[in-house]
Amino acid sequence: MLLVAALFTVYKVGRLLANGHPGPAYRNAEAVWHLERAAQLPGEGLVQDVLLRDETAVHLANTYYAAVHFPATAAFLLWLYWRRPAHYRWARRALALLTGGALALHLLLPLAPPRLLASTGLVDTAQRYGPSVYGASPASDSLANQFAAMPSLHVGWALMVAVGMIAATRTPLRWLWLLHPLLTLLVVVGTANHYWLDAAAAVVLLGGALLLLRASGAGALRTPALTAPAGVVLP
Repeated sequence: MLLVAALFTVYKVGRLLANGHPGPAYRNAEAVWHLERAAQLPGEGLVQDVLLRDETAVHLANTYYAAVHFPATAAFLLWLYWRRPAHYRWARRALALLTGGALALHLLLPLAPPRLLASTGLVDTAQRYGPSVYGASPASDSLANQFAAMPSLHVGWALMVAVGMIAATRTPLRWLWLLHPLLTLLVVVGTANHYWLDAAAAVVLLGGALLLLRASGAGALRTPALTAPAGVVLP
C-alpha cells in the first residue's frame, strides 16, 4: 500500500505540473511526430483508418482502452499471488520499477498524445464515439494527466502481463498471451492516445526493469532445491 501511495503521489505531482505548463508537452509532441516521420515509421493514421471504417470497431477499441488496462493487470497479480507466489513477487517488483520509471519520464518529458495534436490529423475517437476516460480539456481534467503519453503504461503493463503469464505457466498455449500487448498496441495507436514511440519506450523500460531484477538476483525464478532424509537418494 505504501508503494502504491508513493507512485500515486508522483503521478498527481506530474499531472499538476503538466497541466500548469502545457507548452512543453505540445512542443515535445511535435518533435516526436516529426522524428517518427523522419524514421519512416508507419503513420498512426493507418491503424485509425481501419478502425474508422466501422463505428462498432471504434467503440470496442475505446472500451478496451478504458476498461481492460487496470482490471487485467489486477487480475494477473491476484492470480499470481494465490497460485504462483514466487512469480508474484518478481512480477510485482517488475511492475513497480516499470511504473516508477514511467512516472519519472512523465515528469521529465511531458508529451501531448496524438489526439490532442492538430498537425497529426487524427481523430479523438473516445470523445467522438465514446466511451472516454478523459475530460474534454486537459486543463479541466481532475483525474488524469493527459500529457503523460510517453511511455505508454497500457502497453508496458500489458506486455508484463504476457511475460509473467508465459513465465508462470507451462501450457503450449501460453504464448497466446502475447496477443494482449499486441492488441493493446493497436488500440492505443488506433484511438490516437499514443505514438509508436510511446510503446517502444515502454518496452525499453520494462526490459531494463527485468534486466535489473535479474542482475540483482530478484528476478531469478528457480525451482526450490529438493532435500531428502539421510541415506535416501533422489533421482
